[in-house]
Amino acid sequence: MPELRRKYVVPGEVVAQGNMRADLNVLRLGDKLVSTRVGMAEVSHDVVRVVPFSGPYIPRVDDLVVAKIIDYSAFAWEADMNSCFFGILPAQSVFGRDYSPAKDSLTERLEVGDMIAAKVIAFDRTRDPLLSISGPGLGRIPRGQVVKISPAKVPRLIGKKGSMIKTIENGTHCRMLIGQNGVVVIVGSTEDTLKAIKAINLVEDEAHSVDLTERVQQMLGLQVTIPPPTATVPEVSVSVESKPSSEEVASTESSALSQPQTEAPQELATTEVKQESAPSEGGQVQANESV
Repeated sequence: MPELRRKYVVPGEVVAQGNMRADLNVLRLGDKLVSTRVGMAEVSHDVVRVVPFSGPYIPRVDDLVVAKIIDYSAFAWEADMNSCFFGILPAQSVFGRDYSPAKDSLTERLEVGDMIAAKVIAFDRTRDPLLSISGPGLGRIPRGQVVKISPAKVPRLIGKKGSMIKTIENGTHCRMLIGQNGVVVIVGSTEDTLKAIKAINLVEDEAHSVDLTERVQQMLGLQVTIPPPTATVPEVSVSVESKPSSEEVASTESSALSQPQTEAPQELATTEVKQESAPSEGGQVQANESV
């Protein structure tokens, strides 16, 4: 797996050179890839991107967002996405194609102030993004504590393969829904929710720290449960040592079998001597001859 290089950059700084793809917040100028934001640059073997330290949320297609209904018309709801853009949720995406303003009321499904988990289905910067709540895990959020963080810190809060969010959920016994727009919904008891908020604030403040995962685990009272790679060595040694033990058992059995063979002639010899110690002289001569 190619190594991922990271470094701090400022706007106008050359991040890399060569035939690599310019991703988020990176601009190509000839053979050079230049940063357009202040943040952490990530350079892999073919992609260069810059994760900004802060900034507004810019919607992208297929993003999961947590939004708040702030208004509605006859054909759509308007939602606050924690961005400079407002999300538009069409009524047909909720009621279906048979929606009719004459017989259907939007407030039957969603009211002003409701929180929703939605997906961005269209956006081109010329108009507000279109949202949809059709899909697993999407729709109205019935309860939970809402916390807002910088959208630039969302990848760090999620962690690699969801490692950070799993750590916080395991340490607080809460369930968390994280939107790409920086809005987090926490569901749990009051004490556990406060504990989760404290962990989220730590991740946001120390997002670029190397030992952030260990610090979060220490704050939540968790211990690393993954054993070191050398933990399996004793098991292998035990299985290898089992073969000599069987040979020792076999040698012990063979020695045990051999012992009666050495003792038996002695018993037979004594028996023969006793039998041959007859009063007849011929028996004594025969005994001498057999010896």
